[in-house]
Amino acid sequence: MSGSTTATAPSGRRVPGSQGGANRWLVLVVLCVSLLLVAVDATVLHVAVPAVTEDLKPGGIELLWIVDVYPLVCASLLILFGTLGDRIGRRRVLLLGYALFGVASAVAAMADNAQVLIAARALLGVGGAMIMPATLSILRQVFPDRRERAVAIGVWSAVAGIGAAGGPLLGGFLLEHFWWGSVFLINIPLMLVSLPIGRLLLPESTGDRDGPWDVVGALMAAGGLFGLVFAVKRAGGGESPFGMTTLLSFFLGTALLVGFVRRQRRRKHPLIDLSMFSRPAFSTSLGCIVLAMLALVGLELVAAQYLQLVLGLSPLETGMRLVPLTVAAMVAGLAGSKFLHRFGPRTMVASGFTLTAVAVVVLTGMGDQLNDPLMITSFVLLGLGLQTTLFGSYESMLSEAPQSQAGGAAAIGETSYQLGAGIGIALLGSVMNAAYAPGLSSVQGVPAKESAAASHSLGEAYEVASGLGGGAGEALRSAARESFVHGLHVTLLVSAGLLLLGALMALKLPRTMECGAASQDQDRDQDQDQDHEPKPDADAGIPAPRDGAGVRVESSVR
Repeated sequence: MSGSTTATAPSGRRVPGSQGGANRWLVLVVLCVSLLLVAVDATVLHVAVPAVTEDLKPGGIELLWIVDVYPLVCASLLILFGTLGDRIGRRRVLLLGYALFGVASAVAAMADNAQVLIAARALLGVGGAMIMPATLSILRQVFPDRRERAVAIGVWSAVAGIGAAGGPLLGGFLLEHFWWGSVFLINIPLMLVSLPIGRLLLPESTGDRDGPWDVVGALMAAGGLFGLVFAVKRAGGGESPFGMTTLLSFFLGTALLVGFVRRQRRRKHPLIDLSMFSRPAFSTSLGCIVLAMLALVGLELVAAQYLQLVLGLSPLETGMRLVPLTVAAMVAGLAGSKFLHRFGPRTMVASGFTLTAVAVVVLTGMGDQLNDPLMITSFVLLGLGLQTTLFGSYESMLSEAPQSQAGGAAAIGETSYQLGAGIGIALLGSVMNAAYAPGLSSVQGVPAKESAAASHSLGEAYEVASGLGGGAGEALRSAARESFVHGLHVTLLVSAGLLLLGALMALKLPRTMECGAASQDQDRDQDQDQDHEPKPDADAGIPAPRDGAGVRVESSVR
C-alpha cells in the first residue's frame, strides 16, 4: 500500500490535508514554528557557553558533551524516527516530539550540574529528531502540487536559515538580560501552544505499513550514524583523526551502516527503499546538501571567532552582523519557487553554488580591521547563494521521493545536512589550524613552550600573551591575529573550491521542473506497490515461475 492520509480528525470533522484549501497554509505556519525552535536550539547555546562554564564548572569533556550531544543525538535518530513516522503516523511522532522537547527544555533551564544539562540536551536531541523529518514529510503530503510545494519549501527553508542564524543573536540578547537557562526556557510556552494547535490543524498520514517495522535495522542505522558523527565531531574538535577512540568510532559506525544497507536490500519490506538512491536527482540533491554544508558550517565557526577575537565584537554585535545574511536568505527562500519554475533545478542549484563561492572569495578582502560595507555585501551574497542552493536541493530531493517514503526521505536529507556540517567543521577546522600554526613558531621573545600552546587556537594565544605580558606578549598577540587572518583567507579559498565542485555536481540535476507532481507521485507509488507484489504471468494466467531451488521469482522493476 502506498502512503495514506487520514481525512478526518478524531472528532470526525475534516482536517486540512492534501485535498487543498486555505488551511494548508496554516499547517505550514505550524510546521515552520516547529522547525524554528529546533533550528534555534542547535545554535543558541554557543554564546551561552561562557556563562554555563562559570555557573556549573564543567570539566573539559563535560563542556564538549554539553555543546555536542544535541546535534549528535539528533543526527543519529533522524532515520529511526523518520521511518517510524511513516509507519505509525507522522503527526503522532511530531506531537510526541513537541512534548519531549518542552519537558527537556524545562530540565535544561533548571539544571544545577553538568550531568543533568548533558542529559537534558540529549533529550532535546531526541525531540529534535522526532520533529525535523516529520515537518518535512507532512509538508510533502499537504502540498501534493509541486508548484505550491516549492513555495512551501521555500518558506520552510527560509525559516531554517532564520533559526540557525538567529540563535546566536537571540542567545546574546537573553544573556544580557537573564541567566543562561533562559535560552532553553523560551521553548516551553511555544511548545505549549504548538501541541494543541498541531493536534487541531495537522493531518495524520502514514507510509507503507506492509510487514513489520524493522526495529533491528532502525537501531543499526542509529548506532552507525552515532559512531560516524561522533568520529567526525572529535576530529573537528581538535582531536587527532588517528586517535584510537576516533578510529574505533568511525569504523564501528561505518560497519553498522554497511550492515544496515545490506539488511535493507535483503528485506521484503525495508525501512528505506534504497532504489531512491538510483534516481540521479535524489542522490545528486543529497550530495549538493552535503557539499553546501561542508563548505559553509566550518567557515561559520571560523567567522564567529574572527568577528569576536580579531575584530573584538561582542556576541550580540556578532549576531547583528549576521542579520543581512538572514534577510537575504529569507528573500531567496520566498522567491525560490518562481526561480525554480522558470530556470529549473540544474540552473538554480548550480547558480546558487557559484554565487556563494563568489561571496566567499569577496570575504578574503577582510583584514584585521572592521570593514562593514565589504562584510555586508559578502553576507548578502552568501545568504542569497546558500539559500538558493539548499532550497533547490531539498525541493528536488523531496519531489523525487515517493509519498509513502516521505518520512524516510526527509530523514535522509536532514542526516546529509548534519553529516555535511560535521565534516565541514572537521575539514575546514584542520585547514585553518594548518594555516594558522606556522605563523607562531618563531615569535621574537616568546619561548618555544608558549609558542606551541598559542598555536592551538587564537583564544589560547591571547591567554598566553596575557600571561607573558610586556613586549613579548604584545608581539605574540599581533602575530596570532595576523596568522589567524591568513588562516581565514586560506580557509575561504578552500571553501570556494568546494562550492565550485558543488556547482559541477549540480549539473546532474534535471534541467526543468516537472509539475503536476500530485498525479505523478500517485502513479509512482502505485507502480512501486505493484513492484513489491507477486506478478502472475500475464499471458498464461498462471503464477510467476520458480527457480530451480523452488524459490518464487518476482519481477521487480525499479
